[in-house]
Amino acid sequence: MTEYEHLEPFPVDGPPPADESPTTDNATLGPMFRPTHPIALAPVASPPHSVDGFVREFLHELNTGQGVQLSRSSVNDQYLALARTVRHYLMARWLETSRKTRQTKAKGVAYLSAEYLLGRQLNNALLATGLKEIAVEALASCGLDLEQLRAQEVEPGLGNGGLGRLAACFIDSLATMSVPCIGYGIRYEYGIFKQVFVEGRQVEEPDTWLQLGCPWEFPHPEAAVQVDFGGYTEKYYDGGVERVRWVPSWNVLGVPYNYMVPGYLNGRVNTLRLWSATATKEFDLHVFNAGDYVEAARAQTFAENITKVLYPEDSTPQGKELRLQQQYFFVACSLRDYTNQILEDNGDLHTLPDRVIFQLNDTHPVIAVPELMRILVDEQKWEWDDAWETTQKCFAYTCHTLLPEALEVWPADLLGRLLPRHLEIIYRINDDFLEEVRKAYPGDELRARNMSIVGEYPYRCVRMAYLATVAASKVNGVAELHSQLLRDKVLPDFSEYWPDKFINVTNGVTPRRFMRIANKSLTSLITDAIGVGWLTDLERLEELEPFAEDDEFRAQFAKVKAANKRRLAKVLQRRDQIVLPEDHLIDVMVKRLHEYKRQTLKLLHIVTEYERIISGKVSAEDVQPRTFIFGAKAAPGYRVAKEIIYLINSVAKTVNADPRVKGRLFVAFPANYNVTLAERLIPAADLSEQISLAGKEASGTGNMKFALNGALTIGTDDGANVEIRRLVGDDHFFLFGMREPEVEALQSKGYVPHSYYETNPQLRATMDLIASGAFSGGDRSVFEPLVSNLLYADPYMALADYQDYIDTQAKVDAYYADQDSWVHSAVLNVARCGYFSSDRSVHDYISQVWHTTYLH
Repeated sequence: MTEYEHLEPFPVDGPPPADESPTTDNATLGPMFRPTHPIALAPVASPPHSVDGFVREFLHELNTGQGVQLSRSSVNDQYLALARTVRHYLMARWLETSRKTRQTKAKGVAYLSAEYLLGRQLNNALLATGLKEIAVEALASCGLDLEQLRAQEVEPGLGNGGLGRLAACFIDSLATMSVPCIGYGIRYEYGIFKQVFVEGRQVEEPDTWLQLGCPWEFPHPEAAVQVDFGGYTEKYYDGGVERVRWVPSWNVLGVPYNYMVPGYLNGRVNTLRLWSATATKEFDLHVFNAGDYVEAARAQTFAENITKVLYPEDSTPQGKELRLQQQYFFVACSLRDYTNQILEDNGDLHTLPDRVIFQLNDTHPVIAVPELMRILVDEQKWEWDDAWETTQKCFAYTCHTLLPEALEVWPADLLGRLLPRHLEIIYRINDDFLEEVRKAYPGDELRARNMSIVGEYPYRCVRMAYLATVAASKVNGVAELHSQLLRDKVLPDFSEYWPDKFINVTNGVTPRRFMRIANKSLTSLITDAIGVGWLTDLERLEELEPFAEDDEFRAQFAKVKAANKRRLAKVLQRRDQIVLPEDHLIDVMVKRLHEYKRQTLKLLHIVTEYERIISGKVSAEDVQPRTFIFGAKAAPGYRVAKEIIYLINSVAKTVNADPRVKGRLFVAFPANYNVTLAERLIPAADLSEQISLAGKEASGTGNMKFALNGALTIGTDDGANVEIRRLVGDDHFFLFGMREPEVEALQSKGYVPHSYYETNPQLRATMDLIASGAFSGGDRSVFEPLVSNLLYADPYMALADYQDYIDTQAKVDAYYADQDSWVHSAVLNVARCGYFSSDRSVHDYISQVWHTTYLH
């Protein structure tokens, strides 16, 4: 939200002549786009419909920005020049958005997230500005192809999965809905990691997304923020009042990199600010001249480690400490950045709750709570109670998990060593809170222990989810079932104590990227049927429902799906040298690799189909041709997950090479699944696999993307599957598996996984085939740990749900054989899933949590 006046666009009809200076006269921006949807109501500037102007600016960027002539330029030169040309058309709007926000002092959202899985930016910028057709024609006049230049962009690897993609969807929706927002996060130099497969095993390589330059970011080293660590605290007296000061032992600088977040055709451009760590003293010339070259740059190397990679492997004490450094670094930068803006405006931090709500996207940014208290109490010298009252009004917390291990817990000794003042503040918050609990429940000391922010067993620690819950004005889950389980199972004492604090906001996805950009043909078909405007009012998709009965519409819908399959086949052949068979049911499971998501259950289905054919139980000709596509990364330290990846690739290698199943079964596992691949894969899918154990998935957003693009879902009653099934109808959703109460009952009774193996001949044959070495060159020992884990542990009950899953997959085959009925169901899935827009999610946050305004 800081306006940097030197970021001034060229006139939009082209760059200035060589003998003129760039103008900042906004009158050159021309007429404004008239919004075509109910969200954006204000008149805003449109790009000029001038191919010549675009060409002139593009060539100017190529000459002066890249220093090359068109005839001597590389594809990367051309991409960078194109990106900066498109960027110019957004910049006047960006500056105007900043000016209007500062002028009105309207309450906004500061979205704190460790992840932003943005995807490629060029496509989104072209869409937001309406410039694509002009760009295509302009580039063609230069002998260039837009598609080739778009392929040059490397997407930022700043997220791991649904959490980061959700954050990106939300900031897109906030801009499209004209809500003041600034996203805060980390500019990871190497992102999550680039996944490659070496002999079927996952190997992590650095994701060098910045190597060829990133034209979408604006660095501002002059606005760097100092972030302190370590040291000790000391008491002192100020005007007779005892106070505490933090005396840190070392520090780093956080350099902001600004990204534009444009709304869809509404003229608003919000900001995403990512922080990069650098040393306060980068280079010691005296040490260098003494010959110790490594030591001379040690401080810079140490500082830069903080923002090198997303989620450094934390199985070591050093890894844990680096993760905590990351989390504190980005929230300290962000809070300092925002509070300084108010103070620079001669503001009063007592007005902070009227200006901003800090949304904590999971537990990673929760250390922001004691940081704000430190600013108010130690620096601004507020009374504790006043500071705590303001802090509680400024934060809201979204919990994204039901897994205990995902609710972050930090050892107290680590916090005390790295952030000693923050640990003191947390202890004070906890003492005050427990005093309230004991008054509310006198004599119930066990309840107080259970609700304590500070845990004592097996070691003293700080429970970050508890801290967030105590501090936040609202706590929300991300699907109806998840929110209920959050209240009943994860934080039951807190929900009883604060019943009105807990709410549900079901996740959503942006239809601009995951329909308009990803599936232009389907978007056009829908627009032809129901008219324009639905991309910002997605529940209008319900108008599509009558077309499910229209023979011609269904035929066109099927053609779109077939074309998307052909497009995917070309992408995978070029990208991964994977040659997909034609005319197969495309069965897709893409999500991060975790046991609870049950990629193993999907694999058991594949091996079952394979075993039934090669054993002669069924004829290959009687099997519905199917291509199974996986996309998943495993955390570097998650050994079991990485073994599952190896098993998937080993099964794929064997099945794809076996002539007995040729043309019937095919398994594909393209490496390094990301947003760019998702935009090609999701529109091609026939079947969406959402098969986590009931009660374990928070929500999911992939399930929504697939349904909105015409895939049918096979899934458990888990996460947002519950709401998808309710909306699309049981006849158009393949439900299987235990419900959450049945899961709990089986766990309480005592789950014995090997009993399912002993009593189910087909399951026995399937697992015996894996154990036999059939997929490991005859070596029985390779996958024995995975087989034994399923037989004797199976923590997510894949074997218990196996038979129902297999039976339901048979129903899928039978239904797919009736293509007219399948397409009818696919159309209804699209028509009935308009609820799952991130615009609707954001509206729910605004009405229930944030209470922000719309700036039209």
